Amino acid sequence: MQTASLLYYFLLLFWCIDFVENQTNEIPRRQRRRMRYRGSRKGSSANHRPNRQPQIKTSTTVTAVPSVSLINIDDGITEVFDSLIGLGGHESSYSVLPGKKGHCTANGMIMYDKAVWSPKPCITCLCSKGKVICDETTCFSLTCHKTEIPEGECCPVCSDIVLNISLDDTPEISGASPEPNDPSDPMLLQPLHTQAEMDELLRREKEELEGREKEIHKKDEEKRKRKEKKSQEEKKIHDYEAHQKAEEEISRREEEKRRVYEEEELQIEKEEEKRKENELPEQERKQQKSEEEEEEEDEHILRGDVFRMPPRFPIPVPPAEIPPLPTGCSISDTTVSCVNARLTQIPPITDPDLTSLELEGNTITSIPDEAFNGIPNLERLDLSKNNITSPGIGSQAFKILKKLKRLYMDENALEHIPPELPSALEELKINENHLHAIDEDSLQELKNLVTLELESNKLSEANVSPLAFRPLKSLSYLRLGRNKFRTVPQGLPTSIEELYLENNQIEEISEICFNHTSNINIIVLKHNKLEENRIAPLAWINQENLESIDLSYNKLYHVPSYLPKSLLHLVLIGNQIERIPGYVFGHMKPGLEYLYLSFNKLNNDGIDPVSFYGAYRSLRELFLDHNELKFIPFGITEMKALSFLRLNNNKIRTVPPERICKSVVNDDNVDADSNDDDEEEVEDSRLEHLHLENNFINTRELSPYAFSCIRSYSSVVLKPQKIK
Repeated sequence: MQTASLLYYFLLLFWCIDFVENQTNEIPRRQRRRMRYRGSRKGSSANHRPNRQPQIKTSTTVTAVPSVSLINIDDGITEVFDSLIGLGGHESSYSVLPGKKGHCTANGMIMYDKAVWSPKPCITCLCSKGKVICDETTCFSLTCHKTEIPEGECCPVCSDIVLNISLDDTPEISGASPEPNDPSDPMLLQPLHTQAEMDELLRREKEELEGREKEIHKKDEEKRKRKEKKSQEEKKIHDYEAHQKAEEEISRREEEKRRVYEEEELQIEKEEEKRKENELPEQERKQQKSEEEEEEEDEHILRGDVFRMPPRFPIPVPPAEIPPLPTGCSISDTTVSCVNARLTQIPPITDPDLTSLELEGNTITSIPDEAFNGIPNLERLDLSKNNITSPGIGSQAFKILKKLKRLYMDENALEHIPPELPSALEELKINENHLHAIDEDSLQELKNLVTLELESNKLSEANVSPLAFRPLKSLSYLRLGRNKFRTVPQGLPTSIEELYLENNQIEEISEICFNHTSNINIIVLKHNKLEENRIAPLAWINQENLESIDLSYNKLYHVPSYLPKSLLHLVLIGNQIERIPGYVFGHMKPGLEYLYLSFNKLNNDGIDPVSFYGAYRSLRELFLDHNELKFIPFGITEMKALSFLRLNNNKIRTVPPERICKSVVNDDNVDADSNDDDEEEVEDSRLEHLHLENNFINTRELSPYAFSCIRSYSSVVLKPQKIK
C-alpha cells in the first residue's frame, strides 16, 4: 500500500513538471510564429536547423519586396516576409528565367512561380512572379540556464529539468505497478526526497512560472501602450478621413462601374478568342495542345515535384503599413507636411503613394543617397529654409525620384547645383544660397525644365558657362536677380520667354545678347547701371514677341531709342530722364500701351508735341507724376484710348480746358435770332482716372469746362494741393 501511494505521488509530480515545461516552451514557439522581419537583421550564427531540401547558395542580402505570408512545408509554421522598401541593400543573385513568365532560376535550377525551398539552414525562399523572396528566422533570447535546439527547429528552447527526470522516463500508466525489486525500474535509480523538499521544489517552479507570466504581461502592457500611442497618432488624421468618405464612396462607385465595364470587355475578348479557336482546323488545335503538354512536361522535369507548392495553401498579401510620422508632421491625402517640425534629417518615410513632401523650415544639413528610397513616386519636394550644404548631398540622392517635377531648395547653404537631378523636373528653385558656379554639366538632362530661379547667389558672367543653359530645351522662365552680373548672360535658350535680371551690376546690352531668343516676351533689368548710350541699336529692335521692358532705377537721361517694334509696356521709373525724344515711339506696331515715367526730372521743355507720336491711338496709361512739369503737356487730348493719367506731385498751376478735354462747337444748334451764348458740345473721353493732387492748382479758378469730357467727376483727384 505504501509503495502504491508513493507511485501515485510521483505520477502527480511528473504531471506538474510536464505542465510547467509545456507552458515554458509554448511561449517562445508562439513568439516565433509572430516574428516579423523588421529592418536589417543580423544572422543567427548558432541557430541552424537541419534541412532536408536541396541546398542552394544565395547572397547574404536580398532585395526588399512587399510582405507575403508563406507556409513552411516542413513544420507548418507561418513565416512572414515584411516590406523593406526604402532600406536599400544588395541585389539577390537570383534572376528571372528568360521566356518563362513568373519563373525563377537559382544556380542553374529553375523554380516555377510560388515554389518554396531552403537554400541554407533556417532560411526559406519563395519564387513570386519572377522575384525570389527569402526570409531568415530570428530567435528570441532566453533567460533559462540551459538551452537546447530540438531536432527540426532553428531556435533553442529551455531544457532545465527538475530532479533530472525527463518525460521519457515517465512509466506508462497501466493497471499494475512495476515490481519494487526490479533493477530495470528507473524509479529505483532516483534518490527519494522528503515532503518538505518536494514542496520547496514545487514552490520554486511556481514562482518561476509566475515570474515568466509577469514578464509576458509586462511585454503585453508595453505593446498595448505602443498601440495606444499609434492610435493617438491615427486619430489626428481621422477627422480628415471622415470628410473624405463621401468622395471615396463616389470614387468607389465609379471604380466599380469601370471594373464591371472592364470585365464585360474581357468577357467579350474571351468569347472572341474562343470563337477564333473554334474556327481553327482540328489538326492545328491538336498540334497546339500537344506543344503545350510537352512544354508543361519539360517544366516538370526541370523543376521537379520537390519545389511544388500545394495548391491548398493561399498566399495572402497584407496591406502596406505606413510607419508613424515624426512629431510635428501631418498627412493629408498624398501629402506629408513637416514644416517647422525641428527635424535634423530627412524622416524615414515608406509610402509609394506619397506625391508631395514639405520639409520647409527645419535644420536638415544633409541628404543621403537612400533618403527617398521609400517614396519613389514623389512629384513635389520642398526643402526650403534648412541648412543643407553641397557636400552633404549624396551623388545618388535624387536619382530614384523619377517622377519629381518640383524641387524647392531656397535659403540653404548650397554652393553648387545638386547632382543627378531627375529629368522629369519642371520647376527648380535655389534662391538665396551660396551658388558661385554653373558649369556646362550642372543642368545636364533637364530637358523638361520650365522654371529656373537662382536669385540672391554669387553668380556672374565669369563663373557661369556660356553652355550652362544649352540642355534646357523647354526653359521659359529664368530668374537671375540679385547676383553679380555685369552683362546679360550668354547662351540663353531659344525657348526663354521671361528673363529677370534685376539688382545686378549690368552696364551694357550688346547686339548679341538676344540673338537666339526669338520667343522672349518680358525682360526685367531694373536696379542696374544702364545708360542709354550703352544699349546697342540692334540689341532688341527686331524682336517680334518682346512686349514688356522694365528699365527702372538705372542711369538713363532720356527715353532710349531703338526700342523693340512689338513693345507694349515700358517702365522707366526712378531714372534721371529729362527728355522724351520726338518720334521715339513712331516705329512701334501696334503701338505702346503703357508708359511709366514716374520719379524722373521731366519738364515741359523736354516734351515735344511729337514726343508721343506713334502712341496717340494706343496709349492707355501714362504716368508722369513726381517730375518737374509746370503745365499740362501737349498731346494729351490726342490720346484717344487713354484711361489713366497721373500728373500729381509736379509744379502745375493751371488746367486750361483744351489741354485735357478737346471741345467742339456744334453749329447746327446755334439760333441766329437768339442772344444766348454759343453752346458747346464736348467730345466724350475714355479717361477714367486723373490725378492732379500735390501741385499748385487753385481749384476755385478752374474752368467749368476743364474736365467736361470726363464722364464721372469722382475720377478726378485734385486734393490736396501744395501751399504757394
